[in-house]
Amino acid sequence: MEVVIVSISGSKTIATLTVDPKSTVRDLKNQIQRLKPWMHADRQELRLQARGKGLGESTLIEDSGLKDQSQLYLKDLGPQVAYKTVFLVEYAGPLFVYAWIYTRPWLFYGEGAAAQPMSGAVHIAAVCWCAHYIKRLLETLFVHRFSHATMPIRNLFRNSIYYWGFAAYVAYHVNHPLYTAPCLTQTYVSLAVWTLCELGNFSIHWALRNLRPAGSKERKIPRPTMDPLTLLFDRVSCPNYTYEVGGWIAFTFMTQCIPAGMFMMAGFYQMAVWALGKHRAYKKDFPDYPRGRKAIIPFVL
Repeated sequence: MEVVIVSISGSKTIATLTVDPKSTVRDLKNQIQRLKPWMHADRQELRLQARGKGLGESTLIEDSGLKDQSQLYLKDLGPQVAYKTVFLVEYAGPLFVYAWIYTRPWLFYGEGAAAQPMSGAVHIAAVCWCAHYIKRLLETLFVHRFSHATMPIRNLFRNSIYYWGFAAYVAYHVNHPLYTAPCLTQTYVSLAVWTLCELGNFSIHWALRNLRPAGSKERKIPRPTMDPLTLLFDRVSCPNYTYEVGGWIAFTFMTQCIPAGMFMMAGFYQMAVWALGKHRAYKKDFPDYPRGRKAIIPFVL
């Protein structure tokens, strides 16, 4: 069968291709790349309608709704970069920036800053911040399995500005010589909650890794495992985000720092958007999806 590939605006015909109905959308993208070498398969999105949703790469041509001489709309997603690369850069930045400000106060607060005493909360906060991002880097390298190979390269700069900028903002205030730490009880209780949330976040990531076989894009309903920290799957679709937000709430109380709270609120907003989207997708794709689950906050959202 023949398929006509047109630009997303529909004003330009890019190619007319002969395709095997048994081939996949990814195979079709590879055909387009052979004709247009600069148009890598990962930067292509193919749609049945100009304003429609992109076809999944594993979808068979015969199952996509295409017929002989059908038009297929091509959107150029722009230059791409590997997901893993984006995660490594955006997580390495906060680790480096925070540690730099923490270990070299004289560069930011003046020559006498190094002689000023630091409270225990400042040291605990530095350990927690660095441990969090070291964990993220290790998970990126050894735990996460990405459903998409790449993302637009502009995301690398946007995400890095967000993470690196907030790291500098938070670190500058927490490590300042005039910083006033909360009482030790508040710090240690917050540290205990932070530790629980970090462990819970890792448990969820490990459960999600084992849910998808290596090299596969198979999707299943996530459910609790033998690990008790995964029981949150019974209440929310994205417990990794729940634990992540909980960890930053604990860090905010641990440091009693307004910039840390601002970072937590910004992160919560974005994670809530992602969680609601994933929650809707789960309910759409799985008719037997548990009805009692919320997206990110048990019983609420």
